[in-house]
Amino acid sequence: MLNYRPKMFDEASKSHASKNIFIISLIFIAVFIVIAILESIVPSIMTMKPLLEELAENDLMGTAALSDPGAVMDISIRVASKPDVMLVGLFSTIFGTICTLIYCRCIEVRKVSSMGARKSKFLQNYLLGFVIGIAFMTVISLLGLLFGVNSIKLSDDIDFGWIMLFFFGFIIQGMSEEFIFRGYFMNTIGGSGKHTLVAVGLSSLAFAIAHCGNSGFGPLPFFNLILFGVFAALYMILFDNIWGVCAIHSLWNFTQGNIYGISVSGTGNTPSIFRTTAKSSHAFLTGGDFGIEGSIFTTIVLLAATALVLYGISKKAAAQPAEAA
Repeated sequence: MLNYRPKMFDEASKSHASKNIFIISLIFIAVFIVIAILESIVPSIMTMKPLLEELAENDLMGTAALSDPGAVMDISIRVASKPDVMLVGLFSTIFGTICTLIYCRCIEVRKVSSMGARKSKFLQNYLLGFVIGIAFMTVISLLGLLFGVNSIKLSDDIDFGWIMLFFFGFIIQGMSEEFIFRGYFMNTIGGSGKHTLVAVGLSSLAFAIAHCGNSGFGPLPFFNLILFGVFAALYMILFDNIWGVCAIHSLWNFTQGNIYGISVSGTGNTPSIFRTTAKSSHAFLTGGDFGIEGSIFTTIVLLAATALVLYGISKKAAAQPAEAA
């Protein structure tokens, strides 16, 4: 079971990619940097003027900014957390999908199907992931409510137009992160002949590290991000398909941010149907500034979900000899 190899790993093994894990990782870092630069261009242009204005108002221009880097960071986060900037940032993540597709197809010279992007059962896989993503975040939010950690109330001013825009933004964002970390990085490692656990572990670690600059980041959020990465990787391996986990990721974020009104990975609040407020001062229960993704409730749900997916993989692995016969 632990070395179960999905068909997409075998397809990726026919690529021109290096088989050296160190070189694979270095190339991934380079590709990721290019993606990050491309994704930041439009949001940076949008925030430049308001950021400079706020810095000037607080006398933090030029060398004065060096004396209080904390204040500069707070202002930068506040400007970047405005809904219009966040929305543009979500849509800009399309460069993640585009760049990984171009890299894998043209540089590694492997089929798009080796990234798990299959036409077969696309709608079935996506709709199942859609439901799972909503269910996960709903269970996590209700656990916080049940144990008196958070309170949830209807938002005073619900803007469904903005909420729908964020829905489509998260559809793109969730898809892009899955193509980057699972479709590209994990499958390139899996295709190199390395153990499945190595592919799952390294891609999950990279996914968690990529979020380390977010507000409220700490040990438990870091662990939960790795755990989400492990679950996502194993789910993708179980179904040998990327679309289901793309939907889970997108709806996990959308439900969290725009249905329950919780900061998504510490990125700030967005227009939502409900608004969740922390009643506890314990960050390991509420997730603190990182949002409920950094809470123990998320840990519990992801551990249970990962165990179920591992069980599914073990059943699939056990059935292989019989199918071969």
